[in-house]
Amino acid sequence: MRRNVVAGNWKMNNSFDQAEELLSAIADELDKIKTKASEVVVCPPFPYLEMAKDIALECDFGVGAQNVSQFDAGAYTGEISASMLASMSVKFCIIGHSERRKYFGETDETLAIKVKQLLANDIEPIFCIGELLEEREANRHFDVVKEQMEKGLFHLSADEFHGVIIAYEPVWAIGTGKTATSEQAQEMHAYIRTLISKKYGQSVADDITILYGGSCNAKNAQELFANKDVDGGLIGGASLKAEDFITIVQSF
Repeated sequence: MRRNVVAGNWKMNNSFDQAEELLSAIADELDKIKTKASEVVVCPPFPYLEMAKDIALECDFGVGAQNVSQFDAGAYTGEISASMLASMSVKFCIIGHSERRKYFGETDETLAIKVKQLLANDIEPIFCIGELLEEREANRHFDVVKEQMEKGLFHLSADEFHGVIIAYEPVWAIGTGKTATSEQAQEMHAYIRTLISKKYGQSVADDITILYGGSCNAKNAQELFANKDVDGGLIGGASLKAEDFITIVQSF
């Protein structure tokens, strides 16, 4: 069944004390909400995952990581495996974010392996896709997204694919203050769902959660989430302020 999800991607921000303060504030605000129309996920940096899990025990939100290794275990200094995350009961993991693709050379082929690693450890991948500004201006945005889906996800069986959350993030809108219009977001989300339908069938396409990311904030979330194929957001900067994040959570 399709779910509404709001996931906060903290990226590389906050000291330990700041992280504790923010997590506590989010938990306090969530406790005040009687009925939540969305599932809430917080994705802090690796050092704060255990603290996030402890606080999440007292409140109803999920905890996710921001990356995972494509390797099972071994001499891979600095890497974090899916099994390590699973051993901490981390249930979500962002992969394929445009910053990982740009700065760390992640390819769709590598991400295809990471997806398998996460699913094998019962962790839901939040799989990021999206086009660069020059690709949209060249009218290649649909082709780019199709290729990312085909190379990164379409090796999965239908049952495996059910365990994936997709996050469409136009790269030109991430951290820039620019946001895709409501119409642009809906158009791409509908296109993604069509691709899924052609590969796995309409029932699978109807069940998959597709998030929008890219300067989604407390002011524009309600308009974006009102689109029939937009099931929530992967939130960057606005997730670092508890009040703004909670406003987005309540935007359905």
